[in-house]
Amino acid sequence: MRSGDTTVTGAELARLLGDRLVLITQNVDDLHERGGSRAVLHMHGELLKARCVECGDVVSCERDMTLSDACGACAGRMRPHIVWFEEVPFYLDEEIPRALQAEVFLSIGTSGSVYPAAGMVVEAKRHGAVTIEANLEPSGNARWFDHQVLGPAGTTLPELVAEIVGA
Repeated sequence: MRSGDTTVTGAELARLLGDRLVLITQNVDDLHERGGSRAVLHMHGELLKARCVECGDVVSCERDMTLSDACGACAGRMRPHIVWFEEVPFYLDEEIPRALQAEVFLSIGTSGSVYPAAGMVVEAKRHGAVTIEANLEPSGNARWFDHQVLGPAGTTLPELVAEIVGA
């Protein structure tokens, strides 16, 4: 992202805000991390990891899995570290509820129709957050946002980020 002559990326935003920034994503890829973000909550899991169905151990796995893959900790069966349909997303017990107590809740590029993520704006508002939606068009839950910034992220987010961090 570019704001004036200053480039502002997700990683730069994290540097500016420190541990006050919590990045929650429904994406299962590692694009946020490749962009430099470090504290990312992948609520639907991660493609490049595997999880033991017996002990819950999570390990890096950048290859195709087979039925014979066994956990290094307990020899249990391994599966992709992905939340499948009708499974409960990750981080709903502690990390996400804590993050929803933020001063500002910013939702970027989502349909606003996949729950429980689509309901996070309501919870953030309940805790007093200023809620902002940045999207190409209004989402399915747009009525819950205090402010909307519509248009391509590459042109709308730099100014918004600069306002949020005071740059």
